[in-house]
Amino acid sequence: MRIGELAERTGVSTRSLRYYEQQGLITARRTANGYREYDESDVRLVAEIRALLAAGFALEDARPFVNCLRAGHPAGDSCPESVAVYRRKLAEIDAEIHDLIRRRADVADQLARACPGCALTREQINDHVDHGELRRAGARRGQAGPRRVLG
Repeated sequence: MRIGELAERTGVSTRSLRYYEQQGLITARRTANGYREYDESDVRLVAEIRALLAAGFALEDARPFVNCLRAGHPAGDSCPESVAVYRRKLAEIDAEIHDLIRRRADVADQLARACPGCALTREQINDHVDHGELRRAGARRGQAGPRRVLG
């Protein structure tokens, strides 16, 4: 299939497909007249790349997943290299969550100092954060979630 058809079938612009090709994530054959030709398997590769990008992964993070599919595995996350990317990304997200909770507590403290009469109480601030959801997310990963934002 030509690049336009691949773009239409995957919902990706031709410009993005050319970039994926430039980065070595997909490969096109060239016809005699110079047109790019893609295989049916490229639809799956592009879908994998799109799903990872939509989940917040960087384009380079997609490489192990694409390589895993190219190696004939049924899913891009069937290989140890892909699992390592998941673990690294999860650690990054956990660090971001921790940082956001700390920053939120700092801003709440600044508000309490700047405007004692208008600041939320610590209980109100803690009630604003859905700790149950954070704990459930941590439990799914085998970790304890935060109990309180402010003490």
